[in-house]
Amino acid sequence: MKIAEIRNLSDKDLDKQLFDLQNELFNLRFRLATGQLENPAAIGTVKKDIARVKTIQTERKIEAGKEA
Repeated sequence: MKIAEIRNLSDKDLDKQLFDLQNELFNLRFRLATGQLENPAAIGTVKKDIARVKTIQTERKIEAGKEA
């Protein structure tokens, strides 16, 4: 997921996206532990997407604090 796509999401959508990504990461780790994961690099990709979503959420909180 690109950063521009994440920036276009609403706060509610960001929360849902973060929840979905965390669930996906859990499932990938579980599949890795059981030896069923074909592409271990997918874990890194999901982790980076989680970091991007959290970064945008933090940026929005900082901006909201400056406006208050």
